[in-house]
Formats: sequence, C-alpha cells, structure tokens
Amino acid sequence: MPRPAAQRFSRADAAVPEARSFLRHVLSEWDIIDRFDDAVLCLSELATNAIRHGVPQGGYFLVKASLIDGRLRIEVHDQSGLLPRVKCPEADDVSGRGLLLVDALADGWGVEPRVPCGKTVWTEFKIEIRQEPAAGVIPC
Repeated sequence: MPRPAAQRFSRADAAVPEARSFLRHVLSEWDIIDRFDDAVLCLSELATNAIRHGVPQGGYFLVKASLIDGRLRIEVHDQSGLLPRVKCPEADDVSGRGLLLVDALADGWGVEPRVPCGKTVWTEFKIEIRQEPAAGVIPC
C-alpha cells in the first residue's frame, strides 16, 4: 500500500485547481485510474466548500489522500466547526449542489471533528487495484 499523501493549500483563488492537480498527481503515482474523475470532482467540491465556509482569511486547508483495503479516501481538513449539509437548491440557483454531487458520486462521505478545532470532511471510493504479475510470470 502506498503511504498517505497530504498537502496544505492557502485560502486563495488558485487553491482549488492546485488541490485538483495535487490529487491527479497522487493518483497517477499510485497508478489509479478507476474512479479518477469522480475523485477529482469530489475533491474540487469539498475544497470549494472549505474555502467558502471553513477557512478564515489567511488560513489554509489540508488535503489528504490514502488507499486502504481497496478504498480511496480523500479528506479535506479546515478550521471551522460549522458542519456541511446537503442542500436542495432550486433549478435557477447557481450554487448549493456540491454535496449533492459528492453524495451521488462517492461510495461514502462524512464529517469528523478535529482536535483542537475544525473538522475533516471525507469521501471514499471503492476502487479496482491493478495487481502486477509476479516477476517472470507472463499473464495469459
């Protein structure tokens, strides 16, 4: 299993694209292609929520990715105790659909408190892990 990867991002306009780039790089290094686009989109939504609702001016959020037992887990840590909630936007609303997307695409998501303050919003994906053939073995 690869070691978890984590990176901090400042509250800035470029933070969400930078977080997506970080996750793309990690998933590529781990040779994960299954659920790649779903994972990147869900991270984008969670990072946007962190910037809008959880990161104070001058603050940061942390993105962590880990792979355990065939599950890709992506976490976004911020400094706010304010819990996210799924909204029911009207057809003409221009925001409020992020957690609806996460709920629809991921195999699970949730929120955990952070000590001493803040929260972690996580999402998980069941993924296929390609098994490398043993040395000298030619696959059929």
